[in-house]
Amino acid sequence: MGEIIFIEHDNTKHVVELEPESTLMQIAVSNAVPGIDGDCGGECACGTCHMIVAEEWFNKTGAITDAEEQMLSMTPERTKTSRLGCQVKAKDAMDGMTVHLPEFQM
Repeated sequence: MGEIIFIEHDNTKHVVELEPESTLMQIAVSNAVPGIDGDCGGECACGTCHMIVAEEWFNKTGAITDAEEQMLSMTPERTKTSRLGCQVKAKDAMDGMTVHLPEFQM
């Protein structure tokens, strides 16, 4: 099995098992990664799973839907590689992916 590396705003690292077909939000929540709430349960309706994907991995995350774009547009810490974790399905090709967590969630 592969791994995903979540890095908190204070640089605390959480190396967790990559679970193919789970979303990054589900992986973070099931591994108690602080700062990822997923309040809407993965419905792309709240923005509490905002993640900043390392630039070299961003193209592996898939396309951003209009609904995700709308939610991200309200995120004050948005960057060009921001994604909502509930909208990114993990794949084996993401082994070693680094994801940074913002200081604050919406």
